[in-house]
Amino acid sequence: NCQGSGRVIENPCGDCRGRGQTQKQRNLTVSVPSGVEDGTRIRLSGEGNAGGPGATTGDLYVFVGVRPHAVLQRDGADLFCNVPIAFHLAAKGGALNVPLLNGKRVKLNIPSGAQSGQQFRLRGKGMPVLRSRAHGDLYVQIEVEVPSGLNKKQQALLDAFVEATDETNYPDVSEFEARNTKSQ
Repeated sequence: NCQGSGRVIENPCGDCRGRGQTQKQRNLTVSVPSGVEDGTRIRLSGEGNAGGPGATTGDLYVFVGVRPHAVLQRDGADLFCNVPIAFHLAAKGGALNVPLLNGKRVKLNIPSGAQSGQQFRLRGKGMPVLRSRAHGDLYVQIEVEVPSGLNKKQQALLDAFVEATDETNYPDVSEFEARNTKSQ
C-alpha cells in the first residue's frame, strides 16, 4: 500500500493521488549556440522530472539534430561544396557565385585552364566555431561539365576549336601519351 515509502496517506488529494507530485507540461525556449554539431547535448538545469518527496528536480537534456543542407556538406567547422561549371568558364576563367549558409552568395574567381576536381579554399566562409568568433573554411570543388547535344553549328565551331589547338593546350594528355608510349 505504501509503495515502499514507509507511510500511507489516508486522504490523498485529487491531483496527485498521494504521490506528492503532479505531472505538468510546459514549453521551454532553448538557446542553441551557433556552431553546434548534430548530436550536441544541451543541458537545462532543473527542468527535468521531479525527484521523490523532498528531492531536487532533475535536468532536461536536449539533443540537437542538424538538418543537412541541399548543397553544402559539413566536416566540423569546414564546409564542402561540389559545383558544376561550364566548359568555357573552366577554359577562359571567370567569376562563379557560390552559396553560403546564410542564403547569400560569395564570388569565386576561377582561373583560366581550371581542371575538373580542382579545389578552392574560401577562408572564414564555413561554419562558426562553437563558443568562438572564428569560422571554418568553405572548400569549393569544381566539376567541369562538357557540353552535350551539340547542333551542327556548334559542332562546326568545336571542330574549328580543335583544329586551332595542339598538344601544348593539353599537357596532361601529352604527358599520359608520352608515358604510355615509353611503357610499350
